[in-house]
Amino acid sequence: MVNKKIKSSGIPSPYDSASVFTTYDIGVSTALLCAGFELLDIEKGNPKKALFIFRKEAGIEETANDYFANKLKVKARSFADNLKALKNKLYS
Repeated sequence: MVNKKIKSSGIPSPYDSASVFTTYDIGVSTALLCAGFELLDIEKGNPKKALFIFRKEAGIEETANDYFANKLKVKARSFADNLKALKNKLYS
């Protein structure tokens, strides 16, 4: 579900695997934004899926795991607003 490996051809040069956390999942990406993590980029190389690239910070993997385990608590309005913002970035 969470993709932590980075293919060298898919990530722009300023990013390396030690400094970023990546996922293809829009739900976990939205939850990470709600939790205050910084979205660096969205790699849209594949027209069928997008790679969300976050700055790797302490707690990001635990937050993603809590999301998938249904243990993460976020404000509903914040989740909806961040999801809408992500979709705007994806389709613009």
